[in-house]
Amino acid sequence: MFDNALELLLVHAEGEIGKVIVGGAPDIPGASILEKMNYINTVDDSLRRFVTFEPRAGVAMSTNLLLPPTRSDADAAFIVLQPDRAHPMSGSNCICVVTALLETGRVKMVEPETTVRLDTAAGLITVRARCENGRCVSVSLDNVPAFVLALDAPVKTRFGVIKADIAFGGVFYALVDADQVGLAIVPENARALAEAGIAIKADLRGQIAVSHPEIPGLDDVAYVMFRSREADGSIRTCTTLKPGRVDRSPCGTGSSANLAVMFARGEVAVGDARVSRSIIGGVFTAEAIGEAVVGNHRAVLPRITGKGWIYGREQLRVHPDDPFARGFALSDTWGSQVGEL
Repeated sequence: MFDNALELLLVHAEGEIGKVIVGGAPDIPGASILEKMNYINTVDDSLRRFVTFEPRAGVAMSTNLLLPPTRSDADAAFIVLQPDRAHPMSGSNCICVVTALLETGRVKMVEPETTVRLDTAAGLITVRARCENGRCVSVSLDNVPAFVLALDAPVKTRFGVIKADIAFGGVFYALVDADQVGLAIVPENARALAEAGIAIKADLRGQIAVSHPEIPGLDDVAYVMFRSREADGSIRTCTTLKPGRVDRSPCGTGSSANLAVMFARGEVAVGDARVSRSIIGGVFTAEAIGEAVVGNHRAVLPRITGKGWIYGREQLRVHPDDPFARGFALSDTWGSQVGEL
């Protein structure tokens, strides 16, 4: 046993890895989870870098920092740590966190359904987990209100002028129909889609400004998500993440943002659900369970349902002599924009 170590559970949701730090993490200053997230992003990012970069991590994963809640109506709290920054919310990572909490007994499991309330920088997330024989077999999370800032916003890119829907689903997204960049959402196009999405994200600077009217610090388009419509009415999704990879899951916050787009266009109403399919065929369901208002924006209340699996544990040693305590990333696997991390 190491004297100074982080304890992590290895979890994935529909193929997207969302490790969960369950022990050994330092205290993060801040009176709220939002303040703690902003502290990581603006003051001290050493923990984030330690757990998201090589040699302890790889490009195709996130790590979730499990924390005690800062509000009395929550059971636990978490912050999503990724190579570019700490993020306020993620559907696949929320599924990973809930699966870890319940299957390890950190939150008492009640069969057939357990309610878990999570304190996040984006707001309170209420989760209902279906449980059987000690296993968390599916997770339904009631996400924060999702709303649209712009439909069909013109964006100048290396692909010409394209149209993007700008929407919030826990973080801000630019949602782009994949046929605009001439790529189908299939596994063999993963590298090309990643590069296209990261290039478009860079092109958004100076063209698209976003700001959440109620949550300070949420003022950046976090991801570009490509989408296409399947013959059965489902949505094929491909969220691209800096510095250059694609989400293996159907993306819960992206599916929430896309639900807000369909809601704004009158394509879905309260009570309707749509299936989101990932680039590798994983499935989330996005359901409109109600309406809300955020600032002066009409919003939809999304419910995202998916599955997670714990597949192992790991212990990361914290050693003062480690020359790569801040981690490193190389463009051979991390992509051409690795220098911006």
